[in-house]
Amino acid sequence: MPILDFIQYVDYNLYMLIDDVVIKVTAGDGGRGAVAFNKNMMSLGPVGGSGGNGGSVYCEGVSDLGALRQFRFKKDLSADNGENGKGQFSDGQDGRDLILKVPIGTIIHNLESGKDQEITKIGERILVASGGHGGKGNFLFRSPRNTSPTRFQEGLPGESFAFRLELKLIADVGLIGFPNAGKSSLLNELTNAKSKVANYPFTTLEPNLGVYYELVLADIPGLIEGASAGKGLGVKFLRHIERTKILFHLISAESVNVKKDYAVIRKELGVYNKALLKKKEFVFLSKSDTLSPKELKKKIATLKKLNASAKPISIYDLDSIEKVKRILNDIIKRKYK
Repeated sequence: MPILDFIQYVDYNLYMLIDDVVIKVTAGDGGRGAVAFNKNMMSLGPVGGSGGNGGSVYCEGVSDLGALRQFRFKKDLSADNGENGKGQFSDGQDGRDLILKVPIGTIIHNLESGKDQEITKIGERILVASGGHGGKGNFLFRSPRNTSPTRFQEGLPGESFAFRLELKLIADVGLIGFPNAGKSSLLNELTNAKSKVANYPFTTLEPNLGVYYELVLADIPGLIEGASAGKGLGVKFLRHIERTKILFHLISAESVNVKKDYAVIRKELGVYNKALLKKKEFVFLSKSDTLSPKELKKKIATLKKLNASAKPISIYDLDSIEKVKRILNDIIKRKYK
């Protein structure tokens, strides 16, 4: 294996985005109630405390896209059980809740009940498995007819479910195109993102996010022909395009046939989900600084026949970047109308 391919392989397997994983979660069992009687001199009666409640399991939204990586090898997760009750009216402590950090945009599929829930905001917390109630101690079973009860309750078991956690990015603008089309460079130029940039295909192995004022921009890893059928990395990331409101389609000026490149990506989007073809799309001929004026004019004319919004851009041409910013500013205005 060539050293470059090996580096990419290691990088992908160590740091790849986990965006679809199945886990099993179990909430804590409630503690058992106690049977105890007062040990103090001249005091009588039951003093058995109740068991503590079992800890519940929650999913909480975070901004870290790689948060699901924690479940790559650890797939069985449990909250703490409640403590058993003790004597002298001492109730058992409640078990600690288990908080699972998941990226915003995660759909929580309950594989047993069929119920789906979604995390859409940072800090949003959803209960996915309830802890069992603690059992009553014998103090709570006292009555005028039974002053010395020996009755108690076992704690109830916590809920246990299998879940499929599926991440679908929520972004205002998705940057799509073939590998090495300049998507990461544009994202870095427009935002404070630090996407990896290099002159070889599949530099980006997981989606990267950047923020342009109120807009969230997502750099979707390069698609290739056949991505919707499982080739390359595309099938893994096509789902993330479903949530983006607007598409920025980048086509490299170094392409031999820009018309074909445009058609291939559009075809893959349509095969995966025809609704993707209805999204608002802006087309950019990236790396335009590599072309002569004559070649640039010819390729832009070709693209304009396919999409009237087509514009040449280059990260080395500040005027072209300003044009992209004006489009983004207009999207912001429309967002709040």
